[in-house]
Amino acid sequence: MTITDTRTTDVVAELRRLGVAEVDDSTLTRALYSTDASLYRVVPQVVVRPRSTEEVLATVAACRTTGVPLTSRGAGTSIAGNAVGPGVVIDFTRHLNRVLDIDVDARTARVEPGTVHAVLQKAATPLGLRFGPDPSTHTRCTVGGMIGNNACGSRALAYGRTADNVIGMDVVTMRGEELVLGPGASTPSSTLDDLRSLVGANLSTVRTELGRFGRQVSGYSLEHLLPENGFDVATFMAGTEGTLATMTSTTVRLVQDPSYRQVLVLGYASMAEAADDVPALLPFGPTACEGLDSRIVDVYRTHRGSVPDLPRGGGWLFVEISGEIPAEIADTVARAARAASALDHRVVTDAGEQAVLWRIREEGAGLATRTLPGKALSGWEDAAVPPEKLGRYLRELDALLRENDLDGVPYGHFGDGCVHIRIDFPLDAEGGHQVFRRFLTDAATQVASLGGSLSGEHGDGRARSELLPLMYSADAISLFEQVKGVLDPDDLLNPGVLVRPAPVDADLRGPESIRSPGREQLSRRLGLRLLHDDGDLGKAVHRCTGVGKCIADNQGSNGVMCPSFQATREEKDSTRGRARVLQEMIDGRLVTGGFRAPEVHEALDLCLACKGCLNDCPTGTDMASYKSEVLHQSYKGRVRPRSHYVLGRLPFWARVTSPVARLANLGLRTPGLRSIARWVAGVDQRRSLPAFATRRFSRAARPQLRGDRSKVVIWADSFTEYFSTDGGQAALRVLDGAGYDVEVLSRPQCCGLTWITTGQLDTARTMIERAIDQLHPYVTAGVPVVGLEPSCLAVLRSDAVELVDDPRAVDVAAGVFTLSELLQRTEGWTPPDLTGTTLVVQPHCHQASVLGFEADLAIMTATGATIDRLSGCCGLAGNFGVEKGHYEVSVAVAEQQLMPAIRNAPTGAVVVADGFSCRTQLDDLAAVQAVHLAQLLDPAENG
Repeated sequence: MTITDTRTTDVVAELRRLGVAEVDDSTLTRALYSTDASLYRVVPQVVVRPRSTEEVLATVAACRTTGVPLTSRGAGTSIAGNAVGPGVVIDFTRHLNRVLDIDVDARTARVEPGTVHAVLQKAATPLGLRFGPDPSTHTRCTVGGMIGNNACGSRALAYGRTADNVIGMDVVTMRGEELVLGPGASTPSSTLDDLRSLVGANLSTVRTELGRFGRQVSGYSLEHLLPENGFDVATFMAGTEGTLATMTSTTVRLVQDPSYRQVLVLGYASMAEAADDVPALLPFGPTACEGLDSRIVDVYRTHRGSVPDLPRGGGWLFVEISGEIPAEIADTVARAARAASALDHRVVTDAGEQAVLWRIREEGAGLATRTLPGKALSGWEDAAVPPEKLGRYLRELDALLRENDLDGVPYGHFGDGCVHIRIDFPLDAEGGHQVFRRFLTDAATQVASLGGSLSGEHGDGRARSELLPLMYSADAISLFEQVKGVLDPDDLLNPGVLVRPAPVDADLRGPESIRSPGREQLSRRLGLRLLHDDGDLGKAVHRCTGVGKCIADNQGSNGVMCPSFQATREEKDSTRGRARVLQEMIDGRLVTGGFRAPEVHEALDLCLACKGCLNDCPTGTDMASYKSEVLHQSYKGRVRPRSHYVLGRLPFWARVTSPVARLANLGLRTPGLRSIARWVAGVDQRRSLPAFATRRFSRAARPQLRGDRSKVVIWADSFTEYFSTDGGQAALRVLDGAGYDVEVLSRPQCCGLTWITTGQLDTARTMIERAIDQLHPYVTAGVPVVGLEPSCLAVLRSDAVELVDDPRAVDVAAGVFTLSELLQRTEGWTPPDLTGTTLVVQPHCHQASVLGFEADLAIMTATGATIDRLSGCCGLAGNFGVEKGHYEVSVAVAEQQLMPAIRNAPTGAVVVADGFSCRTQLDDLAAVQAVHLAQLLDPAENG
């Protein structure tokens, strides 16, 4: 559906006339909201972020008056395409996101529709309560969105679907009628009278076709409107996907969480064999029974970290048994293990190990996209069958995949018979859309034959609504249409979903857009260097599937992604939002102008290039690399911003300035000259300018070489060489004391970091090649090379392999180490005793996202010190935080975790930060002199 410019103008004017404050029809915002987590792209004409219930009512009124469709959106994590629409998209998350009330005695909570699930849990947990359903996206999905698609999550066996936990709801219909739904609601309503009459005239259809098993989510759940079920309209509204009314608030049931949990992990040769065992396990009353394919675990192990020991097998069931008496739980787990037909099993009682297992399961949607040689996509996402038929379903599904030359990775809520799967649909190949459509039709027919549901928790959306006649009779489909006619007679609420649906293969998005006419050789012509995606920027930016982990609150998670979003809460500043804009740039229909489009640069402006998304995003989106590519293409052969010439080439200027460092420092301390220097460099006037070292690190005194000890080389990065030499000197003493002959390169070679972050990739490649030339002989000789600046070492570990098509780069990446990595494997070395000392530790973003921080943490723990390990970004991030226009966001990022921790640190605490940027930020904002790990371990300081 396309909305005319006239109607768009009319609805914008009407919205503003009715007093709606945040009405945005900019190309940038329309691009941000053009997709959700599904395969579908529908560009809205207007996005509204209401600040009050009155503004929600005004938005509904404006759409009714102008005839423009309205789509409600929560976190935009819908996998079925439930949260995209062609008219007005109403985003509740920005302002209508509060927990309004919790009644402990009644065990209820009243919340606004944009309230994030985790926010509700955070409010309820101290009261000994929780909201039962827990989707894998619980850190960002909204309660309103959960109600919209009747979300369930891993523990639906214990707590039921969202529908089972809805008590009351306030909604407004497109007739303009405000309805209070739930127990005790007695407001006269002609709409509800018409609905009651309609159901009464179709009792046979409702009783025989709907509510047949727990995960039957497809269509309208009209069974809740039966007389014997009390005509429960509030519960019925769950799963209607915003097609019948617009919610303004809801009251949900809370439950008490069990005190103890054990997880029985059962290993099977295949996922189908795991499914066969489910009926034997359900009598033991598990709170969760989840299936996980080994390929998903392998991806997690490769890209994210270690995995607890698992029983042998090609797939597993995670069976959680909960309760109040540990001995009873243990007995139940033992009996369940005996009843199972698994190859092997393991009982996990440690809470930390359990958390990792559930984290792998929660990130299944993103991890699954990386399990197949080709792109693994959603589309046939969450069908459900009665659990006793699950094994048969998986075998038939596997046969159907093979018939279509497809592969898929199943996982999901096996205890409920609900299967998630990502499939390598060839959407970018000739005939790929036909394969997609044929498979979905055959799979739907298969599920219907087993008495199943096309959707088990995500709703039908655009992915399955057209297929509903394969599951329901003509009478049921007609009844759905009549229900829609009662509540939304003009079909303005989320059109194309459930009733009069759009085709399942309409409005598909994907990386194939780069292959549109005139763009066949775009990557090759532009000389893209994104080697991890075959040089194809379209494939790269479509790594982002919209699962939305980047919009979660990462406090306390040891995550980094996405610092600017954490500070601004603006969609454009999330990894997902930036990926959406880049996808639209590649597509070229909405965001025109290519790399130089203003929407692209606005979306990327606040990207700190922290690479947090490379590690934290389950799909491996690398926005820092994409930003570098965009800047490279945008300014190739053109005049660049001043900061690119100064901050972007800082190592060059440092080398030139080094002979006159004292004079330069004097000038930078002189008020007038200092201001001019900031202006020339494009630096915010509120920022300090770092002093140059008066003696370069490579020319300073070093320990005597003995010749009979193992050799190690310190690679002096530009920051250690020209600015902060103290950490380098300390590293010399630490390594000498650890029994090494330490060599410092007499001709330091820059890694090109600042050129990379400012998109000067041609020069960066040349510099990396020189660094490889210099370091490769040491690496091949087995001499470890130690880097001290995390961001520079990360270039050699990651960016160099991407930018330089040279096998030696891979060798160097494997042969360079952090100080902690080398010390941890050094036999006989022990750290100093720091018992009684508190360490406030700020890991550099690149330690968290590229290098890993486990070795550093292990060494600091071995000192006996008390450790307060922070997460998140410091906010400076190289040139980002000092550039004009970024100061406020830089400080706001620091205020997320770093600055509060510094203010709350005990007297005498030592702040540890290996990153030059981190130490500069701390000096600037808190006048704190942080130390490098080498300085913490320096024998000269701990003698």
